[in-house]
Amino acid sequence: MRISVVIPVRDDARLLEACLAALARQTRPADEIVVVDNASTDDSAAVARAGGARVIAEPVVGIPSAAAAGYDAATGDVVARLDADSVCPPDWLERVQRSFAGDPALDFVTGDATFYGRSRGVHWLGEHVYIGALYGVMTPLLGHAPLFGSNFAMRADAWRRLSGEVHRAPRRIHDDIDLSLHVRPDMTVRRDRDLVVAVSARPFDGPRALGRRAWWVVTTLRLHGARDAPWRRWARRRAARIRAGAGRTPTP
Repeated sequence: MRISVVIPVRDDARLLEACLAALARQTRPADEIVVVDNASTDDSAAVARAGGARVIAEPVVGIPSAAAAGYDAATGDVVARLDADSVCPPDWLERVQRSFAGDPALDFVTGDATFYGRSRGVHWLGEHVYIGALYGVMTPLLGHAPLFGSNFAMRADAWRRLSGEVHRAPRRIHDDIDLSLHVRPDMTVRRDRDLVVAVSARPFDGPRALGRRAWWVVTTLRLHGARDAPWRRWARRRAARIRAGAGRTPTP
């Protein structure tokens, strides 16, 4: 199994340096690291190359376009995603590999986060309000666990099935929630609470910043409209499970 790690970056050279240093300490090294330089004006691209990454340029500014460009360029059997401010523990990729090797039917695995920087109160806000709401609210809406953009992995085949459907151009959306909404009824997503990375708490600097991230959830859901209403998603996943069960060969 070959694993590619994709990291979108825009003007985050110093945080990217720490992210790449953590990847260099993995007990199961990445087969490929793809850093997507999203029109940076700092030395992010040079830092990426110095850290052993392959750098591709995505001139259309926005995480959705940058992340998708990275997934397109990745050559691994599994594509793992970090953000530039993610700092993963040494066994992160080992856990990713174990998840997919142990379950051939698994398409996506998504994890959790701790937060660094800022105050303890902000850390609590990130871990309990943001991560708690992400999984507590979005799981019943989606019918499966949502993907957490700072810490998830997927089979390359799953991405190829969805790459033509995801929204790449809009900037003010959550690319991970958008991808979650495109997950097909026959695909499997697992939340692994032991798959944890540290992430910067800077997005939670005050109510305005947190409110902006919450509003992006609304704008992401609006892109999908009534077709992806929860009851329709539940019905499609239930029908997919029934079809899968009907196709199984009875055990002698």
